[in-house]
Amino acid sequence: MSRNFIPVIIVLTGLGLFFSYQSQGRNDNDDPKTRHQKILHKVGILLEDGHYSPKKIDDQFSKSVIKKFTQNLDDEKSIFLRSDIEKFKKFDTKVDDEIHDAPLESFYAINEVYIKRRDEVAVLFKVLLEKPFDFTTDEKIQMDPEKYDYPKNENERTDQWRRRLKYAVLARFVDMQDDREKNKDKKDFVLKADSTLEREARDQVRKQMDRYFSTKKTRETEEEDFSVFINTITGLMDPHSNYFPPIDYRSFNETMSGRFFGIGAQLKEDDGKIKISSLVSGGPAWKSHELGENDEIIKVAQGNQEPVDVTGYAVSDAVKLIRGAEKGSEVRLTVRKPDGSIKVISLIRDDIKLEDTFAKSAVINGKNKIGYIYLPEFYADFERPNGARCAVDVAKELEKLKAEKVDGIILDLRGNGGGSLYDVVQMVGLFIPNGPVCQVKGRDEKPSILRDRDDRVQYDGPLAVMVDAASASASEIFAAAIQDYKRGIIIGSSSTYGKGTVQRSIPLSMQNEILQLSNNKNEEDLGNVKLTLQKFYRINGGATQLRGVKPDIILPDRYDYMKFRERDNNAALPWDEIAVADYQIWKNDFPFQNITSVVNEEAQKNSVFSSLKTNIEWLEKYMNKDYSLNITKYRDDQTQLKAISKRMEELNKLPQAMNFVIPSADTANVNSAEDKIEKNRQWIKFRSSDVYIDETVKTLEKVILQNNLVRSDVKNPE
Repeated sequence: MSRNFIPVIIVLTGLGLFFSYQSQGRNDNDDPKTRHQKILHKVGILLEDGHYSPKKIDDQFSKSVIKKFTQNLDDEKSIFLRSDIEKFKKFDTKVDDEIHDAPLESFYAINEVYIKRRDEVAVLFKVLLEKPFDFTTDEKIQMDPEKYDYPKNENERTDQWRRRLKYAVLARFVDMQDDREKNKDKKDFVLKADSTLEREARDQVRKQMDRYFSTKKTRETEEEDFSVFINTITGLMDPHSNYFPPIDYRSFNETMSGRFFGIGAQLKEDDGKIKISSLVSGGPAWKSHELGENDEIIKVAQGNQEPVDVTGYAVSDAVKLIRGAEKGSEVRLTVRKPDGSIKVISLIRDDIKLEDTFAKSAVINGKNKIGYIYLPEFYADFERPNGARCAVDVAKELEKLKAEKVDGIILDLRGNGGGSLYDVVQMVGLFIPNGPVCQVKGRDEKPSILRDRDDRVQYDGPLAVMVDAASASASEIFAAAIQDYKRGIIIGSSSTYGKGTVQRSIPLSMQNEILQLSNNKNEEDLGNVKLTLQKFYRINGGATQLRGVKPDIILPDRYDYMKFRERDNNAALPWDEIAVADYQIWKNDFPFQNITSVVNEEAQKNSVFSSLKTNIEWLEKYMNKDYSLNITKYRDDQTQLKAISKRMEELNKLPQAMNFVIPSADTANVNSAEDKIEKNRQWIKFRSSDVYIDETVKTLEKVILQNNLVRSDVKNPE
């Protein structure tokens, strides 16, 4: 933590003492408004005094909060009326005052109207689904809320919902017609009239909407909506400053560590019910022999406390109840078995490892033997000395592949959203000798250099790094360092995500977790703020912020038409650059530059990738169009969409799978564990037909060939 930030911590502690003094003689837990006010004030102090590049919290900022908060509550502009939005303007200059100690009013007023309007719509959809729809009329619906305004009155909102529901019913009605046509000649198949199919389609949509609004009502408590309000404020500073209520912060840490306390069961939503989809081998649920797949969870109780009915809950909310804060704590599940019987099952929570989030390797046999490592995230278990660390695990996978005598290695970071900054520095160090990895700059500070201090290079052979638009943060640091050192080839979509900021989690309660400034164990847990405190830069001086990393070899990607990168968020911090760090390019310079230009040219002419690009461009136009509610035009659109989707699926899949095998070290460890054998089989099957991995393999083969020729020339000069 920057020394410049210590005064902010002291101020927050003092604020906590002030509120503690003010509230002596009463329990703030019984007064949510007092607690909300406390959270708002503390978040405001953190943002103004601690954020890397804070926006001024003034009337203009307040206006942005009101606008964004209403959008976050009603992102499809289908609940609020335009008159509501106009009335909310009276708070346009109030939120900044509320952050700076004025009584909190804006949140409660807006949320009250939202709940009222939401409940109105929850009744409205049932009325609209009582009458049949006419699919012969020529009308359309626009799905992009950026292209329309809030409904000006209830009649306009009703018509908007009528079109939304009509489109949903139309989709199911067409599917039912197709199913009827497909099965009409089968014995005992009951042919139904269009009117019957249309009614059944409406019934299906009604059930779906019932579940949808039931879940919304369960989830959208005042506490949950207040978190949305606070996150609106933090999100306007930058997209990665977030507020976590206590239970959400625990989930965040569990994701980072790849381990949590739980029962070892994966849940699914099935027709509005929460059911067991699978059990983790060795976990409490698996060991109990009482829980099984498709068991429906009805209630969840913490030990002998009153059980909570999870009917209508989202799966994520039910998971929060089932997971616990402590190993050894009891959870009691009331379940309905597939035979209809009801049973209460008591389970003791234990450590559960999320092995699917850990590094995993394979060998690809072809012209050369290529090692492949998949790393889904830069995980780090900070709370356990011997907890999982991705840098350590990748080092182990490298040793397995070296034992297989591979000629080159692919590191797949596609979809890797980042994680531990420390571990990415260590990981780059596996491929380079002592040297800088990235630069970090705090608010009003000079840049500091994070470097690998180990002269050893664990792997010095040909290297390719796969990225895509979802590769972010630590993934971008790794790719940028490998690219700047010219240590390997970066292959992927037009650019990575573009997150070049560093966050630190700050507990709002200011207990022992920071500087041990407060020893009050009874102090209420107000949650945490993940605050942007620094930006990081490449060793060449450029930020990865906003622009991301541009691969050496660019391949058309399904993400290219989607707007979700950092640059697509108006609150994103800008790109900038600082001085270049002192570093030396990789000495064993593989002939990357000539090869990348050749492969890029080949990719432009490649029929598979050119077809992918054409289809991606078509999808982009399709996603931005108005959708027809006329059945004939709808069918035409769907015929085109299905053809494009099928074609893209074919293009993404190799006609002949690559020869993927699990390293012998892993095969020996699996032994006869059928579940692990099956997981390995599915993992290999998914990747062995991946056209992007295949192209990366071919690129590495060119590097290996050229490198062998260079070595041959050195050994046998003319």
